[in-house]
Amino acid sequence: MSEEIQQDASKKVASGIEEAAAPDADCEGGHVDVSTNVSQSQLTQMTASSLPATENSNNAKWSCEVCTYENYPLSRKCTMCRSAKPLLNEDIFKLQDGASALPVQEVCAGADVADRMKSLRISSPQGQASASSANKWSCSVCTYENWPKALKCAMCGASAAPLADHALGINEICPGQTQPSEEARRCKRRANNVDWLWLQACLGVVEGSAHSVEQYLAADGDPARALSAREVALLDRASAFDCGHTLVHLAIRFQRQDILSTLLSRISGGGPGLKRSPSYVAPDLATAIRRHMASCIRHKKGNFPCRYINEFCTFSLPAEIEELPAAIQEQLFSELLDRDAQHTLETDLPLINWSHEITLTLGSRLYALWNRSAGDCLPDALSQAAYGVFDRNNALRAALAASLHDAQRSFYERWQAWERWQAALLQYAPEETQLRAEWARLTAAAARPGAALHQLHVFALAHVLRRPILVYGVDRVDSFRGEPLGFARFQGIYLPLLWEPSFCSKSPLCLGYTRGHFSALVSLDYHRHTYICREQQEENEECIFLPLSDSDGKLLPVHFLTCEEMVDAEGVVRRWVSACVTRGGVLTARLQLGPRPLLQAQLLEEWLNHYRRHAQQVRGPHPPRLRADLSSDPDTDID
Repeated sequence: MSEEIQQDASKKVASGIEEAAAPDADCEGGHVDVSTNVSQSQLTQMTASSLPATENSNNAKWSCEVCTYENYPLSRKCTMCRSAKPLLNEDIFKLQDGASALPVQEVCAGADVADRMKSLRISSPQGQASASSANKWSCSVCTYENWPKALKCAMCGASAAPLADHALGINEICPGQTQPSEEARRCKRRANNVDWLWLQACLGVVEGSAHSVEQYLAADGDPARALSAREVALLDRASAFDCGHTLVHLAIRFQRQDILSTLLSRISGGGPGLKRSPSYVAPDLATAIRRHMASCIRHKKGNFPCRYINEFCTFSLPAEIEELPAAIQEQLFSELLDRDAQHTLETDLPLINWSHEITLTLGSRLYALWNRSAGDCLPDALSQAAYGVFDRNNALRAALAASLHDAQRSFYERWQAWERWQAALLQYAPEETQLRAEWARLTAAAARPGAALHQLHVFALAHVLRRPILVYGVDRVDSFRGEPLGFARFQGIYLPLLWEPSFCSKSPLCLGYTRGHFSALVSLDYHRHTYICREQQEENEECIFLPLSDSDGKLLPVHFLTCEEMVDAEGVVRRWVSACVTRGGVLTARLQLGPRPLLQAQLLEEWLNHYRRHAQQVRGPHPPRLRADLSSDPDTDID
């Protein structure tokens, strides 16, 4: 008889183990960490311990702290909600404030479990609330616990729907009780939720995290979005956030210059639509060009240990563009140019293409190329103006940082003299400690990819490239609403004054500056002119004419001159730039266009073929014959 009772009890214990180990059909995924390998001696002990309580087996079960489900003793996790078994086999609700325990029920339906857990989560995120507050909801703004039927918080008047959960896409399950797969899904929803990224971007501006801002912009977030009253309350930093403020306001308030440049460049942008530069059409050739450019960087030894590029290269648009149909030309320019920057530089007070003689008679119209807005727009624009590709490998930026570090003495002497002269115009005399601190900040920014760059960096890059740099830029930076943010003093002429003139080229590179963003300014290369200028010029010399004065005839500012050089600024310019005066009396610089490098020619040929193929589809089944594609030549890659 005793053997039959023992066998019957063994079956009950085994069935209890199987029930505890089996996953609930109403719960997603997950498994219960229960071992079913029970030895015979353990089974005997469990059977013997269960005999006295066969009629009241519920006393041996343990109650889940979260959902109150009664689990079998060997279960290490709750069968219903997967919460861990408590260290003490007691109902935790009996230990809080002398309150009576929640009613113990067996919940089978998945909907009941969800409702139970939701009520527990709202009343207490940790699932350890007393019975008197189990059904209350906690205000997302002031955390006051309100009665279930209350539609608004009795303390602050906030809505019952928690903004942090619904607007930001947070799970209904407590973070402490979320399974890894559910946590991954929650993180994915957050990463794809623009509202959550927006609040993170606001915090990122305050804390100086440009990555949060870039994530928000990459998710097509509106840079002009303003903080609402509820979002200000949710961020809970009255000293940092105000209703109606945008990311631009925050960047100005907390002096985040690099983030401000990124925002302004994104706001100005390159206009709507797809952008397709030559380097995007032929990425392999673009990579080869970048590799070639990096291999041309040298280190000058001696009193001025500056990095420099041992060749002179200038990028221009091919004249074959004009052979394409008008509609294809419009598509090409729409995908290539920064139309917003072009419009800003040509309207109001025109900075480029203001001279009819230079633009039409001399055929030197300038086009603003679309440029990336990742914070490296200055080296990117110079790399485009010289080689036609972006500085994705930061070769120019690395050369800039190394030059400012190794040739610090020479650059600092010029820079601090210029800063003192600028301050004297404002009747101010900076201290040496101030200048040293500002110099340290500028040199650190040069070595940090993505950081905003300043006039000093343009001056140093003119030495790395060993040629003058002309910047046509706005005098004032405005917000997207047209509000003035500050003065921009980038416009002007930057000369490699620390080199010997014979070591440098007199053909300048040309940049445009609008709203904290640089763009390369290039022209078409069909220029072959007879004598037009007052000075001597070789017959059939291929060049572009760039004005050295503004539309009022005033010489552009020449940066980083000494007091002696300022006396004859135009004479200094003529010493470093191949200058001439047109018949209309405009002082211009001649940018000579030599033979196009082979890799650059192949890059442009593949880029043009893309639009030629498109033109063939538009014209019909019998298109004109295309030029040979040079990109298949295996000997063109440069290591």
